[in-house]
Amino acid sequence: MHTERADICTRVTSHIVSELERGVRPWLQPWNAEHLAGKITRPLRSTGQPYKGINVIQLWMSAAAQGFAAPLWITFKQAKELGGHIKAGARGTLVVYSDRMTKREATDDGEEVEKDIYFLKGYTVFNAEQTEGLPAHFYATASQQLEPLARCPQERIAAADLFFANTAADIRHGGNRAYYAESPDYVQMPPFECFRDAESYCSTLAHELTHWTKHGSRLNRDFGRRKFGDEGYAREELVAELGAAFLCADLSITPEPREDHASYLDHWLKVLKGDKRAIFSAAAEAQKAVDYLHSFQPKPEA
Repeated sequence: MHTERADICTRVTSHIVSELERGVRPWLQPWNAEHLAGKITRPLRSTGQPYKGINVIQLWMSAAAQGFAAPLWITFKQAKELGGHIKAGARGTLVVYSDRMTKREATDDGEEVEKDIYFLKGYTVFNAEQTEGLPAHFYATASQQLEPLARCPQERIAAADLFFANTAADIRHGGNRAYYAESPDYVQMPPFECFRDAESYCSTLAHELTHWTKHGSRLNRDFGRRKFGDEGYAREELVAELGAAFLCADLSITPEPREDHASYLDHWLKVLKGDKRAIFSAAAEAQKAVDYLHSFQPKPEA
């Protein structure tokens, strides 16, 4: 493995493992932290473009740990180009991206072929709250934004309902369990009225619809699950957890940890400790699932 990649994988995975060992699911932590207010969102680049995959988790964890409410992140160079600067002593946060190099290798018959080698590279970003002198929108706080209207516990979230309906998934209601049945290919949900509020219903459905994307006719995702609690099961549940967190952020929904998933922590820890790249793979697969669900939505008119 490329040395830099190994170092990045170890650093990111170790951070997430330490959170899980404390019983904290870091992809949910920002919404449990009192200092974070305002609209739920993915972390954003200085251009306003949302981060994806593993970087979402990285930046959420950093924001929660350091008490940042601002969703915007920026590099040292970008801050300088915008006429601002990073505050003295500020500690940056690692984000990563995939790069590749082409290498020529000799085959068994002596011919040379080109082979693409992919590896991870990292760079440092800083939260807007760690900067000074940037344009005003970098420092807008939740109190300066319009407060959302209070919602009754059983009031539906129309935008989320429409998003789910646009997928055309077979979503059935009844019973007291939420699950995805792969062979008959449907999502089973308890009745809406059984949930504490609309956000709990939507976050649960987001989780099950992430599972729905794994079907062979869709993303054909298979980790080799054979029974409850095995490695393949743990990996798929991790993808669904991350996919639901990403999708809830996109829909401005505050997800709640599902009590029936607390038992998964030990399974996830076993997978992550055994494979330093597992969280990267899970985040990438979760991002693919969310992008797939977004693909069913009407495109905005130009």
